[in-house]
Amino acid sequence: MTPTTLQEWAAARADELPGSAPEQPFGPDATVYKVRGKMFLLLSEGSTEPFVTLKAKPADATTLREAFDDIIPGYHMNKRHWISLRAGGALEEALVRDLVTESYLLVVESLPRAQRPVDPSTFGQPAAES
Repeated sequence: MTPTTLQEWAAARADELPGSAPEQPFGPDATVYKVRGKMFLLLSEGSTEPFVTLKAKPADATTLREAFDDIIPGYHMNKRHWISLRAGGALEEALVRDLVTESYLLVVESLPRAQRPVDPSTFGQPAAES
C-alpha cells in the first residue's frame, strides 16, 4: 500500500531508518518512534486532528513555523525543540520525509557513539568512490 497521508509518510520513513522502532506507550491513539530508546517521532490523533511531532533544531523550528502554516510548535512538547505538522494538505511528502530523517539524526547525534546505529555526519550521503 502506498502511503497517502502525512502520518503514513512519516511512519513509512521512520520504518526505513536503522534502529527505529514503533511503540504505543500512551495507548492506541499515539505511536512513538524511538531509536535506542529515545523518541524522535510521535504520531497522534491530538484533540481534533492528526499530528506528526518531530524534534528540530531551535533555529530550524522557528524558520519552519514561519514558512509553513501547517507547522506549529510541538503539540504537548517543548516548543523550542519540537514541531508538530498538521494534516492540512499543504505539506509535501518529500518535506515530511526530510523532517523525519532530520529528527532521527538529531537524536542519534545525542547517543553515545557506541550506541549509534548510523554515523549522523555521513548518513544518507552517497558512498565515496574508491
